[in-house]
Amino acid sequence: MRILHTSDWHLGRSLHGVDLLDHQAAYLDHLVDVVRSEGVGAVVVAGDVYDRAIPPVDAVTLLSETVARLAEHADVVLTPGNHDSAIRLGFGASLMRAGVHFRTRVPDVGTPVVLDPASRGGPGGRVAVYALPYLDPDAARWELADGCGCGDASAGHAGPGAETVDGAPPGHGPLPRSHEAVTAAAMRRVSADVERRREVGGERLRNVVVAHSFVVGGLASESERDIRVGGVDSVPAGVFAGAGVDYVALGHLHGPQTVTVPSRVPRETTGQGDGAVTVARYSGSPLAYSFSEMHQKKSTVLVDLDATGDARTQLLAAPVPRRLAEVSGTLDELLGAAGEAHTDDWLRVLVTDPARPTEMYARVRARFPHALQVQHRPPVTAEREVISVVGQGRDPLEVTHEFVQHVTGAGPDQAEGAALRTALERALASERSA
Repeated sequence: MRILHTSDWHLGRSLHGVDLLDHQAAYLDHLVDVVRSEGVGAVVVAGDVYDRAIPPVDAVTLLSETVARLAEHADVVLTPGNHDSAIRLGFGASLMRAGVHFRTRVPDVGTPVVLDPASRGGPGGRVAVYALPYLDPDAARWELADGCGCGDASAGHAGPGAETVDGAPPGHGPLPRSHEAVTAAAMRRVSADVERRREVGGERLRNVVVAHSFVVGGLASESERDIRVGGVDSVPAGVFAGAGVDYVALGHLHGPQTVTVPSRVPRETTGQGDGAVTVARYSGSPLAYSFSEMHQKKSTVLVDLDATGDARTQLLAAPVPRRLAEVSGTLDELLGAAGEAHTDDWLRVLVTDPARPTEMYARVRARFPHALQVQHRPPVTAEREVISVVGQGRDPLEVTHEFVQHVTGAGPDQAEGAALRTALERALASERSA
């Protein structure tokens, strides 16, 4: 079966005040084209579909239209990330069209979406997709602590508000407050379901896990929201080993990358043959959402699962509506040949003149209409920064001159010095008359 793995759309996000919805729509058009042209049987979206819990109306409309277009050709499985609201993303899931699966409930992590390529006239056997929404330890440690997965205190399972006896919650206590604990508990449910299906049906399903988490070994960027709990934000890759899983479709980190999962138990004990491995990777975000991502090659993962469960992956380059880049130099250099190649880019512009140029910002924006950040960074002239202590004995005018020197790289000229003196004298006069 051929699966398209994507994540971290962040619909509704802006970049330094610039609305990105048109650029996100261009990526989603590309996604629909890939599904059509590559014979994709399923699309899995590993979280952060929206950028925030209450998305703008245009973002909701774009998601609705895109899912409908994708579902004409493939099954679609979506799960929320740490930016999404699971309730809002999953609202009306039971009313969705056939082939669209919003998997937002934590207790359902051990119940897969079973996809059958034959139902769409495609080749290959069935695939079980276990979708793990973002597992917030504060909530999931209760929902995943009991054995049944119902999270129902009325059925004898403790909840966050349950009374305690001698400091211990009644029934089953919560899991430790960590991402590792709740993800490991979810994967135990996945593993148990994989084994149950093998024993009952005898069918060799290919198994895919979709998870939104920070797995040890992944490289982060600046635009991912901090998910640390108690100073720990990561999940060991070994959590995904030994559960009969063939491919782990990860979301959260915005750079496309593979994650090394320790080898599983031998295939003779799992019915999968020798040398079984779990392939895990991040698809990354479709667009660069911070300057820390400007060198990343954005992509989508095309996954081919064969009859034995071996997963082969290839990256399909995402469209780049506008590049993200950084350019530095003196203002004259930037207004000349050095800036020629960047006039259509989203830019961080670093102006390196020793003194702040006159009308720097306006002149930079006239040259680079898509500049998002403009900073004056004069060359460092001292080996180390000298910190001046401002005490009561210092001349305020002298301190003001030093501040101008520090900010612009040059002290005030004669006219500026006179303006500063006049302003200071007026302030002192106003203070004496008060």
